[in-house]
Amino acid sequence: MTVSLHDADRLLAAAEAAADVAGCVIRPFFRMGVAADDKSDESPVTIADRTAERAMRAVLAERLPEHAVLGEEFGLERDGGRYCWVIDPVDGTRAFLTGRPIFGTLIALLEDGVPVLGVIDQPVTGERWIGVRGRPTRYESRHEPRWGGVPGTRRCGAIGLAELSCTSPEMIAGAPTPHWAALSRQVKRVTWGGDCYAYGLLALGQIDVIAECTMKIWDWAALVPVVEGAGGRVTDWHGQALHAGSDGTVLAV
Repeated sequence: MTVSLHDADRLLAAAEAAADVAGCVIRPFFRMGVAADDKSDESPVTIADRTAERAMRAVLAERLPEHAVLGEEFGLERDGGRYCWVIDPVDGTRAFLTGRPIFGTLIALLEDGVPVLGVIDQPVTGERWIGVRGRPTRYESRHEPRWGGVPGTRRCGAIGLAELSCTSPEMIAGAPTPHWAALSRQVKRVTWGGDCYAYGLLALGQIDVIAECTMKIWDWAALVPVVEGAGGRVTDWHGQALHAGSDGTVLAV
């Protein structure tokens, strides 16, 4: 991140404020049987998604009116500068709808199309991962203080010992290359489900590899600073760093 330390702290405060307000909106809807509409890509959306995104946009507009904002539900606002916030109020709406607290709120800041700040917030469990380029990732847990502080990915001595995670088999059904099949045959175990929460677990050293595809920028932008600040690496399936023009494949280790 090329901004000053003071500015980095100001940007991080804005991101955390947006996460806080999203959590206040989302929690009352959790396990309350909210209805869902299907979007054009057949993914579900709820009143929690839409209301939380509006609240997040309001926080960012008040604090950083010069920055662009791109959100999953309402698109791009104020385009044109070097900085763009990328937000997903409920990453993992299917998990949210079925009462599983493995969804999360994602907030990222792009600098010239590259993620430099990311927040993964789980508003029900009270967990938050905060990543800023050039700094160690910070993990906060309301219910597990022993985990608080600076997390770290774990060393895996061999691919045959690795725990591999992916959100769903349907995602991989359209995989553009044979990489997934080759990888999944070699690892110790494949676990399905997790959405953004899986990347938080990778940053805590609980998962070794995540391989996914058909990802939109709001699905992955916040994950990059979190994982890399914990000692990991996030690329596309060709080993290239992720940026605004990436192809939607994601490999995190």
